[in-house]
Amino acid sequence: MINQFLNYLRYERNHSAQTVQTYEEALNEFESYIILKDSGLSLATADTDFIRDWMESLMDKGNTASTINKKLSALRSFYRFALKRKLVEHDPAHCVTGPKKSKPLPQFLREGEMDRLLDDLEWNDSFDNVRARTIILLFYEAGLRRSELIGLNDENVDFTGGQLKVTGKRNKQRIIPFGEELATALQHYITVRDAQFGSAGEALFLNDKGGRIADHQVYGIVRKYLSAVTSLKKRSPHVLRHTFATAMLNNGAGLENIKRLLGHESVRTTEIYTHTTFEQLKRVYKEAHPRA
Repeated sequence: MINQFLNYLRYERNHSAQTVQTYEEALNEFESYIILKDSGLSLATADTDFIRDWMESLMDKGNTASTINKKLSALRSFYRFALKRKLVEHDPAHCVTGPKKSKPLPQFLREGEMDRLLDDLEWNDSFDNVRARTIILLFYEAGLRRSELIGLNDENVDFTGGQLKVTGKRNKQRIIPFGEELATALQHYITVRDAQFGSAGEALFLNDKGGRIADHQVYGIVRKYLSAVTSLKKRSPHVLRHTFATAMLNNGAGLENIKRLLGHESVRTTEIYTHTTFEQLKRVYKEAHPRA
């Protein structure tokens, strides 16, 4: 049956040799498991519980959810094929659900790293330096998405009220308050920007030619300066958004308030930061407690 299925993949579905090999390995592995556990069973007679037992054995061996789901996908395809060709009487893989993939915890910088970046790094008064520091500070103090920062216009900054009007996903708008440090930085940036390009445009952040700054430029600026203070593999603007949320939670802000500031649809999305702070707490505990 396995050979018939593999030929079907090769010649009727035109799958690549690599895909066929992956399916073959998964099916041979499952067949070997059947023989090992119950010599009276076969691919044609194995039931749903047997497939679940096999998946549990894969998890016990340390296979990731992604790997197990790929093997299960191969099994599902095989049994669909075999049922259509009347090689089996039922499809035992049809209702089997694979393990959920665990979402990686968001990466973030610690408060000390952000202090070093913003306070200890040598920043001069050139347009490039002032723009870079203001962008980083804005990400850190307001938790914006990259597209939200790029889309900001001068009119969205209310210095009197100390607030930003931000347009997020699906054009939903929200108001984000900001403090004196960010207000001072933004005012200084605008002064330097206008001295360089004049004040005719509407975009808040400009590129080196006076047009609205581009997505890749913002990414490049953030990556360059985060590299100076962290060894994280990911050094994107979104890391600063995670850093904002984690800092807020660590300093007593409630999830509902953080949700509103980030522009999340559901508080369930925001809850990932509680896992992040707990992981941080565990690390501190293990480093500090003499019997940990």
